[in-house]
Amino acid sequence: MLDFVYYPVSAVLWLWHTVFAALLGADSDPAWVLAIVFLVLTLRALLLRSFFAQARFQRGLVKLQPEFAEIKRKYPDDAAKQAAELQRVRQEHGVSMLGGCLPMVGQALVFIGLFHVLRSFQRADTGNYVFSAAQVDSFLGAKFLGVPLAATLSGAGDALFTVAVVAVPLMLVAAVATHFTARFAVARQLESGVEPTPQTRIMNTLTLWVFPAGALLAGAIFPVAILLYFLTQNACTFAQQHLIHRRMNPSTGVVTGGNAESPGPVR
Repeated sequence: MLDFVYYPVSAVLWLWHTVFAALLGADSDPAWVLAIVFLVLTLRALLLRSFFAQARFQRGLVKLQPEFAEIKRKYPDDAAKQAAELQRVRQEHGVSMLGGCLPMVGQALVFIGLFHVLRSFQRADTGNYVFSAAQVDSFLGAKFLGVPLAATLSGAGDALFTVAVVAVPLMLVAAVATHFTARFAVARQLESGVEPTPQTRIMNTLTLWVFPAGALLAGAIFPVAILLYFLTQNACTFAQQHLIHRRMNPSTGVVTGGNAESPGPVR
């Protein structure tokens, strides 16, 4: 049903594994680890401009809350008029809904694609999407710190302790990184000087506490390869937040690079 996602994700993973396998050997464990890491880096590179748009979208929504409240006060019983006026204000200030949602959608689709592709690596004598049977066999035998990349805590059986030694630290780091990434984002909101809305407070609570807890719980059923994906995603998110914060004017949302400025809205 989602072959339009599975095949591109599989192809990018295949490309990077082919590159690193040529350098490190076809059966090299680091070749698979690096392929997963560079799959994330590829996605991040493709969506970098959209991440700037997302940051501007979030900052713009916070700053426009007084105008939104006034529109709702002015047209309390006219939902159509409210929607039209809210859209007009967003357009006037260059706040793009598409730009705000694209990074989240892109990351979700890649995660779904990678999880499905790796879960489909079931038999060493059967190919999977763009991977040959030999490459599937290579993945099933690949390990990270002595633990198979395909291993999960829930399915570890007698090897539970061995898998837990690697998987649990990855889960903890992913959860802690998710929390501190959210704290950084909340701190930037407070720096703007605009009072957060009730919806913003709810989202902040979710990102600060619920999402990290979810990373811990989900880590019990996800394979080690997916935990590596989470870890890389969190590291990239943290780095990109710092990059965006350094390059975006906090009061205007203008992205700067060196001595140049990009004044237009990013969509």
